[in-house]
This record gives sequence, C-alpha cells and structure tokens, in this order.
Amino acid sequence: MRVVSGIYKGRHFDVPRSFKARPTTDFAKENLFNVLSNLIDFSEGVTALDLFAGTGSISLELLSRGCEKVVSIEKDRDHYQFINKVMHEVKTANSVVLNTDVFKFIQRCNMQFDFIFADPPYALPELDTLPDLVFEKHILKDNGLFVLEHGKDYKFENHPYFKQSRTYGSVNFSIFLNCASQPG
Repeated sequence: MRVVSGIYKGRHFDVPRSFKARPTTDFAKENLFNVLSNLIDFSEGVTALDLFAGTGSISLELLSRGCEKVVSIEKDRDHYQFINKVMHEVKTANSVVLNTDVFKFIQRCNMQFDFIFADPPYALPELDTLPDLVFEKHILKDNGLFVLEHGKDYKFENHPYFKQSRTYGSVNFSIFLNCASQPG
C-alpha cells in the first residue's frame, strides 16, 4: 500500500497477505483524488469518514492531504488493528479508528462529515442502499461529498444527489453532492 500524495507521499506499508480486503488500486486512487481536488480542499479543516476502511489506504491518503480529522470504520478485527498500527507509525493525532459494523455506525452516528468515502465489498447485498442511508441519516454536511466505490453492475445516475461517476479499469466511483437545493 502506497500513499500517492501529501505529507506521507511515497510511504509504503506492507499489507499482510492473509487480508481479504481489496484495496483501491493506486491508479484509481490517484485519479479519483485528482478529480476530488477540484471539488474539495482537504486542507481546509475537512472532517472525513472512511466506511469499510479495509487497509486504511483511503484514510491515510485523506490524512496525508491535510484532513483535520478522519474516522475509519472497519469491522474486521485484523484490518482494524492494521489501520491502528499504520496510524501509529505515521504519528497522527487526527485519526479515529473504530472496530464496528458500518450500518450500525451510521444508524447511531451523531456527527456530520465534509467528505465520506465508502468501499464496501462489491458483493455486499446492501451496497445499493448506501447513498440513501448516508443522506437519510444526515451524516454528510451541506455541500459535502460522498464517494461510493462499486462494481460495474451498479448505476446511481438517477439518485437525486448524484453528481458524476468515474471509472478506472474495473473500479467505479459514484460521486454525490449534498447540495441544499436538492431534496433531503
């Protein structure tokens, strides 16, 4: 796992081979953040939420780019411990890593975030419900961005908060904007 930009740029972390997580490829991650850099300035006091954090690659990228606070949600205990180890190695105080189920977290979350990223398992039966859940539970601030990574079989263009989609190889991202003029 490599950090592609920011204060930790070039840092490598060896992900255990036993991990089942499918980390976002460097190519897809770099291209996504190029798009996002035109939509949000991560160094402007941004708070971020990384759902299904996996290896913590996106959380680390967000911190590297200057996020004020990143909350990482990961259910798998080994992955959770790995993320904590990486955050300890980079000596950041801006990271909160929680070992819990994403859906339970969203149901009880009383915080709002400027940016939310979700990289669920592509075979997750509830994957298509995530955009509605994020907006129904009001965990995204006004004008905040939500990015959902998913397989090619999902299309979100008709969602009221949908802004754009990007595809990099087999990796698909749908980007949603919590705009005040939209329903909600």
